[in-house]
Parts: sequence; C-alpha cells; structure tokens
Amino acid sequence: MRQSTDNSLTAGGVSPSVRSLRHLVAGQWREGDGDELVDVNPARPRETVAVGRLAQDHDLDRAVAAARDAFPRWAATPHHVRGAILDRAAGILDAHAGQWGEELSWEEGKTRPEGIGEVRRAAEILRYYAGEASRPVGEVFASPRPGEQIQVIHRPVGVVAVVTPFNFPVAIPAWKIAPALGYGNTVVWKPASVVPLLAVRLAEALVEAGLPEGVLSLLIGDGILGGRLVEHPGVDAVTFTGSTSAGRGLIAACGRLARPVQAEMGGKNAAVVLADADLGLAAGEVLAGAFRSSGQKCTATSRLVVAEPVADEFLALLTKRATALRVGDPLAEGTEMGPVISLQARDGIQQAVDAAAARPGTDVLTGGRPYDDDRMTGAFLPPTVIELTGEDPLWREELFGPVLAVRRAADASEALALADDGDFGLSAAVFTDDLRAVTAAVERLDVGILHINSETAGADPHVPFGGAKQSGYGPKEQGRAARDFFTRTKTVYLRGSGGRER
Repeated sequence: MRQSTDNSLTAGGVSPSVRSLRHLVAGQWREGDGDELVDVNPARPRETVAVGRLAQDHDLDRAVAAARDAFPRWAATPHHVRGAILDRAAGILDAHAGQWGEELSWEEGKTRPEGIGEVRRAAEILRYYAGEASRPVGEVFASPRPGEQIQVIHRPVGVVAVVTPFNFPVAIPAWKIAPALGYGNTVVWKPASVVPLLAVRLAEALVEAGLPEGVLSLLIGDGILGGRLVEHPGVDAVTFTGSTSAGRGLIAACGRLARPVQAEMGGKNAAVVLADADLGLAAGEVLAGAFRSSGQKCTATSRLVVAEPVADEFLALLTKRATALRVGDPLAEGTEMGPVISLQARDGIQQAVDAAAARPGTDVLTGGRPYDDDRMTGAFLPPTVIELTGEDPLWREELFGPVLAVRRAADASEALALADDGDFGLSAAVFTDDLRAVTAAVERLDVGILHINSETAGADPHVPFGGAKQSGYGPKEQGRAARDFFTRTKTVYLRGSGGRER
C-alpha cells in the first residue's frame, strides 16, 4: 500500500508542501502515537520537510512478532523470487530518482546531484543482491570416506534488526536491507529520526515491488527505541552503522545476549601526498574526499599528511580550490557543498575548530569562521583547512564535518606513520607513483579500505566494505562478504544408504 502524500516539485526544487510520515508495521502503513516528530531542512531550519509521530514500544513488539511469523515463509520463498522483488524495487527507485533525490537534499543537506546519485546507488545495490540468486549458494567438499560428499550450505539467520544513520539515508539502509532480504531474512528497521522521509521512500519502493507483509517493518523512533530493538528477545542479529560510542554500547549489549552483531563505526581517514605525487590530481581528490557531502561520511578525508618537499605548493593549491567552493542551498544550481545535518552539529564542529585555532602553532589556512551572511541562519560551515604542528585533538577526534587537519612529514616513512597513528582504521588514500611506497602503504596502514591515487571516500557494492581497529566490528558489509553475516552455514555429510538388505 502506497503512502498518500503531496509529491509535487517546483523548478527551484522541492515544493513547500509538508510530507506526512508513517510507519510500516506488519505490512500496514500506520500513524505513530508517540511524541511529535518534525523533520526540518538544515539549510533553512524553520522550513518543515515532514511531520509525524514517533513509534512506540507496542509498535516494536508488533513489528518483531510479524517478522518472526513471516520468516519461515520468506526463507522458503525461492531465492530468485526474492531477487525479483529487489529488482523491481530498484526499478521504482530509478523511476523516482529525480524526485526522491531532491527530497533527500531537502531533508539531509546533500547537493541535488548527490541526492539523486544516492537514490540511484541504492537501486544499484538492490540489483546486485537480486543477482545473488544466480550465484553459488554453497560449496561441495571431498570426503575422506568413500561414498560420501560434504556440502556447506547457507541459511538465513532469522529476524535482523537494522539501525542506520542520517548521512546516507537511502544507500546505507539499502546495503543492509537488500542482502538481509535477499538471503531470506526478515527485517525490522529503525532509521535515524532526523532523516525519516527517505526511509519511508525506500520502504514504499519495496512494498510496491511486492514484498510480503511482515517481511520488512519500518519504525521511526528515537535512540531509546533503537536500544530496545537491539535487545528485543525476538531479534536474531543486529546490523548497525553510526558513531563509535553508540556502536560500543550496542556491541556490549549484543555480547550479553550472545547475539551476532555487525557494526560500522567512526573514521578519521588520512590522505597521504608524497613528493612524487601528481599534485593537481591529489588536490582534486583530497578536496572531494574532505568536502563532498559536507564531510559527513565515515570515509571522508579528515586528515592530510603532505611530504615536506611539496607541502607549500600543494597546500596553496588545495587552499585555493577549497576557498572557491560554492557553499549554499543544496537544491540551488551550481552549489558544491550544502549544510551539515543540524544547527547542533554545526555548533559542535565550530567549537572544535575554534578550540584548535586557539592553540599555539595552529594555522587556519582557509575557513574556520562561521558565515556572517544569510547562511548564518542555516547549518552551514565553510570548508576549513587547518595545519597542525604536532599532536592535537583535531588529529584524532572525528568531527563529521567539512574540516581537514594537516600535518607535514619529512619522508614517506614518517608520512605513513602519521597516517596510521590513531584509533580508527576505516579508509586511507596515498598519492604516489612509487611502487615501493605503494607496497609499504599496503603493508603498513591498518585500514579496511586503501585507495591509491583516489579519494578516501567511495564504496562499490560488489566488494567488501568495513574498517579495522575501532572503525568496525564483525563481518564486513557489501559484496559477497555480506553473506558471512546474513547467513549461517550448515555442514551436511551426505552418504547413500547403500540399498536395503534383503
């Protein structure tokens, strides 16, 4: 059943009509009866995007009960049938990419091209997992005993709790929900409550594609409801993306319950520019990694190590390009960077920048000060590049905003050591054509994702995604790696009876 809303768009972007929010519970779209939820535009916080009411504990109980009831039937549904539903949902996302992408920009703050691109990326992810139906579903091993075959098959785990963040309100849910459903699990999903509209859109696409009742429930709730979902006795596994602090609490809770958990957490990703790098290429990639999506990516470039012989030249080039970025309304033509998610986030990031700028030896190369024009009423921050002379909290703490901390290194060895220094290990980038430096980076950098001559951000759906150290816990996401979390193996020893004795 489709949600009834006013979906009209104007030439200048999304119309001012306010959308209504509903929950998908046990196959039915329902109004919430909890506290009021007002979804606002971070570029103009007085502008309302959507309104609704939060889900309650009774909604959670009903959703989990429906998921448990639907699981045996969904798991028994042929994989190709499940895949066909994902494929149809991908087509719906593609058909609505322009409209829903603009809504994403309105709600979350990405530029219009980024919003549309994210909706299309979600469709790509659904299609990848639709294709899993035609890939091998297990393995056959030789047996040391005559007349026997050993099979290893994959079976769904059951009811999966999905908890997702604000920064990719369609793509991250898609890369969790698509494999969960494709491999035969049922899902209860709690998105970030600051981006509820795009969650409704993804659920709408799946329902319209023919997803049976109870297989997916969407609950728009607060963090307390998310905690109750994670610990609900009817849940079999939990997949989460969010902050490291929240992730640690979730991991501890699942540990007490002996419940499988997959957690993708924070990042403080470094780009390393060595003396032989193509500086023009490196500047463009570092700029994109640091400031695209307003730096609100777990894979964003938030640290830069530059070799001393090229530091002055490179930083002058990078600073010039960063200063020229067009920051403003994400739905306006030509905007290159929109706001961060909220005024609260803006103020917290600015406080961290102010504290760093006040410390001796710190040099703010560009940005660093709040806007004093009409952008001051929105959640806007300027692209900021700050050079540090030594240890600083800005080098270690994740800000999740458009702030790039810079340090210089005497040589490649020191540069890689600085890049690897920290608690996080999600992504890194190294700019060089020196094969020895590339080999050293592969061996030395303890990260889940390493880019050579490209930005730290980016995640293709057919390869594993996830981090090392405090950036990730449990099996990786995406690609065939997702099967390690969303299925359990069953080892079958298969031997013929040899016939009945007469």
